[in-house]
Amino acid sequence: MSTPNIVFKNVSFQYRNQTEPTLKNVNLEIMPGEKVLLTGPSGSGKSTLDSLLNGVIPAEFPGELHGQVQINGREITELDITALSFEVGTVLQDSDAQFVALTVAEDVAFALENDQRPVPELHERVAQWAEILDLPELLSHKPQELSGGQKQRVALAGVLIDNEPILLLDEPLANLDPAAGKASMELLARLADERGLTVIVIDHRIEEALQVAFDRLIILKDGQIIANDTPAEVLQTDVLLKNGLREPLYVTALKDAGIDVAQLSGLDDLPQLELPAQMGQQLATWQASLPQPPVETKPQPLLRGEGLNFGYAGQPPLFTNFDFTINAGEMVALVGQNGTGKTTLINLITGFLTPRSGSLTLGSQPLEQLSVKERAERIGYVLQDPNQMLSQTMVFAEVALGLKLRHVPADEQQTRVAKILKVTGLYPYRNWPLSALSFGQKKRVTIAAVLVLEPEILILDEPTAGQDLAHYAQMMDFLADLNRDLGVTVVMVTHDMNLMLSYADRALVLDQGRFLAQAPPAEVLTDQAVIKQAHLSHLSLQTLAQKAGIADAISFAEKFTAYERSKQHAYQVEN
Repeated sequence: MSTPNIVFKNVSFQYRNQTEPTLKNVNLEIMPGEKVLLTGPSGSGKSTLDSLLNGVIPAEFPGELHGQVQINGREITELDITALSFEVGTVLQDSDAQFVALTVAEDVAFALENDQRPVPELHERVAQWAEILDLPELLSHKPQELSGGQKQRVALAGVLIDNEPILLLDEPLANLDPAAGKASMELLARLADERGLTVIVIDHRIEEALQVAFDRLIILKDGQIIANDTPAEVLQTDVLLKNGLREPLYVTALKDAGIDVAQLSGLDDLPQLELPAQMGQQLATWQASLPQPPVETKPQPLLRGEGLNFGYAGQPPLFTNFDFTINAGEMVALVGQNGTGKTTLINLITGFLTPRSGSLTLGSQPLEQLSVKERAERIGYVLQDPNQMLSQTMVFAEVALGLKLRHVPADEQQTRVAKILKVTGLYPYRNWPLSALSFGQKKRVTIAAVLVLEPEILILDEPTAGQDLAHYAQMMDFLADLNRDLGVTVVMVTHDMNLMLSYADRALVLDQGRFLAQAPPAEVLTDQAVIKQAHLSHLSLQTLAQKAGIADAISFAEKFTAYERSKQHAYQVEN
């Protein structure tokens, strides 16, 4: 019988200056070669457990540790962060934060250079891992110029080149388009199987992660393990939803239809799931009883781009005679594969980039007449990486900064900031230092700091990345209320197809500087050519409907997502 290479025995950890432990009496064993998906609501202790494994605690975040943590038979107290780096390789959520060199080849070789390996070995190993991870054509490129999926493969190569037996990935799906996310998970599964790696994936996006087989699904809440079993066994229970996490939507649909999912084998493998005829009929009867979601039209143009031309220096033009329209009061999803121009388009709108020609207008106001600061008065922009937006030390001060700079009276600042912090689930952290927050919590801080200014248009780059179900639903329902009640136009750059279908009035599908589609989400999700070219994906609800013999699979998905939104809203009102 093999020996565990990760052992937690009665482990508790309390950060310095915190009044309560973040991890509480954790007991856990992970065997060599296991693939483990670790999840939990925001603040559950996932990041702390992660930091114990790779030595960031106590090297960067000191505190009081009780119990034993063993890595490959050695006590973690015996290993400094350098020694641990030979045992545990970590791929960060933000790949850019992991790059240290000017080219991909140099970045991949960095760990070996630090180990003072001979130059011929450097070349040989870099070429080996470039081949394994499909990077040969990118070795001379700058890492920062790559797409999200390519960046992640470079980061993986830079870690795996040192042959660490344990691979730890923090939110690897958060910034990838659906196709790249699936390819990433398949790559991890292949590496684990071929090389005997122990792989630990920390992610909220359980449905997307389970596109490949995991040996175990572990759930943390309030610093304690509340579930530790095979994914199929966990999905048969209600532990995910009861603890503020999103289970795969097809599983929720089956349960809501009254189907006993304990009778279904392989619940975590939708393509192979066999749905008996009577269960399919039960699902079809249930979905027929759901109301059709209302269709709203909001045709008043608000933001327009006409004849835009733009390209980066030394590169082919990205936008050529490009036109777009965003209507007043609309919720728009801007989608497409990584590196296709979504962020560039947003930067043109907000003024961080200037088109070579063409015009941008907001209402009747030409945007070229407004500075970046003046545009920010009317167009709020929340970046994908919260660390690029944070400038204060404490949460409350960060959210209040925009009001303070605009000389809003102090009592009004207090009222407005408190309201937004409650809506975004941050009120308990109002007096926390930003450095103590997780990535998802920092994301909510940046959204709150923009929302408190009550902008006319709100642009959000991956608004729900790193959010658990409770905060996901709360945030999106708040944005929907803001859109409906105050008429704020919302533009969401997203890779989340469920979010697009549930909340967007219209999807703008961008591909290499042109629109493949400008249509309701349902139309986009039923257009196979668009899905393939833009690296999107079908919904699991569509697959489930097909297995149940439901003819209109996208209508089923629309009705179910509207039903889920109403359930979440009712729950929030009650609580």
